[in-house]
Amino acid sequence: MERMKKMRTKVGFSEALVVLIIMLTIMGVGVIGFGLSPQTPVMLVIALIMLWARLRHFEFTVINKGIQEGIETGIIPIFIFILVGALISTWIAAGIIPSLMVFGFKLISVRWFVPSVFVVCALVGTSVGSAFTVISTVGIAFFGMGMTMGVNPALVAGAIISGAVFGDKSSPLSESTNLTAAVVGADLFKHIENLMWTTIPAFIISLLGFTILGHGAAAANFGKINRTVAVLTQNFNVSLWAIVPISLMFICAWRKMPAIPTLFLNIFVSVLMIFIEQPSMSLKKIAAIIETGFVAKSGNTDVDMLLTRGGISSMMGTVSLIVLTLSLGGLLMKLGLIDAIMVPLAKRLNTDGKLVTAGIVAGIGVNLFIGEQFLSVILPGKAFKKAFNQAGLANVALGRVLEDGGTVINYLVPWGVAGVFAANTLGVPTLDYLPFTFFSLLSPIFSLLSGYTGIGLKRIASK
Repeated sequence: MERMKKMRTKVGFSEALVVLIIMLTIMGVGVIGFGLSPQTPVMLVIALIMLWARLRHFEFTVINKGIQEGIETGIIPIFIFILVGALISTWIAAGIIPSLMVFGFKLISVRWFVPSVFVVCALVGTSVGSAFTVISTVGIAFFGMGMTMGVNPALVAGAIISGAVFGDKSSPLSESTNLTAAVVGADLFKHIENLMWTTIPAFIISLLGFTILGHGAAAANFGKINRTVAVLTQNFNVSLWAIVPISLMFICAWRKMPAIPTLFLNIFVSVLMIFIEQPSMSLKKIAAIIETGFVAKSGNTDVDMLLTRGGISSMMGTVSLIVLTLSLGGLLMKLGLIDAIMVPLAKRLNTDGKLVTAGIVAGIGVNLFIGEQFLSVILPGKAFKKAFNQAGLANVALGRVLEDGGTVINYLVPWGVAGVFAANTLGVPTLDYLPFTFFSLLSPIFSLLSGYTGIGLKRIASK
């Protein structure tokens, strides 16, 4: 009886493919076709998957377990997002982000603004190893500068995210890079070294693209820039003390301190700066800033719109979507839909080009169907490791495929954890900035070229 039950609940390749295509179609039509927020389409898909699971004789205990296991994988990122909301509001209240904007206006040429944003975010990202940190700190400052200059917000967001993703991918401090090296069983620094075969070309062409599009993109409205600088200076504490929390961020990264204590420490320092700069501010007011965000009241509409943001409550929309997305991912894994597609696929590949293509497609597919960055590395990594080794390809070859098809793509998925975070933090919809996120778009292309030409494709050394 138990054997018959297992046979009834075992999912085949064709059935799994149909279910996943229907699911992706519903989410795509809802978000892209009707312009809905991702929450409703994802919730509808979860309901339909549960209905399908019951028709296939899966017990409710199994369904509930899938949801639970899916959410468990995202507890730490969810907590980090809550802290990031508090960090953004305290950094604005303490004058840190306004200071970065003022200094940036004085140091960065308007003509070369967009490529400068890309390069600086890449350098900061490589130093701290966290794209989320870059986007939510210097990224917000650059975005505010771009809005003041009259640059296309989607272009600025694309430059910020591209630089942040490059840094996250290239840094030995990055969680995703360390995870990928561990999944494939490769030395971390050899893995990073091998990434450069696709990362450097993607960086160079991205820089060229941002230089071309950014040249003349700024309206060079110096009168507006000067007015913005004056408003920021008059209404916020603009000073070199802003360097303190920024330096602290780099020190924590250098000391390899995890994200959560780093954020707590930075929030504490920012709150301390607020007390020092504004001793009359009550504890209740600071608590409100942390909880509901900072409300700018400078009298300048543009500045107020840019700097009224942050707070724990600002992240609740992001958190709700992440919970739904992770629940969906947990269901797909628990019900065997992902394995039903990936395992047979890995067994049918007989050339280097096909292996690399399948790995890239699998990473993109996991991002689309599950929306979780780490799972887009773990699942294809486990599915394709044996096939890569049997083909004589080194572990670092698979590692690069996982990064190029998994890690960098999550920022382009409207219901993906990273895509939701970036869109919510910068205030630009994922589909708007997607065409300008050159680095993420180019990385898988160069990985495919490597797979079919053999250039930079590392093989297992013969004994």
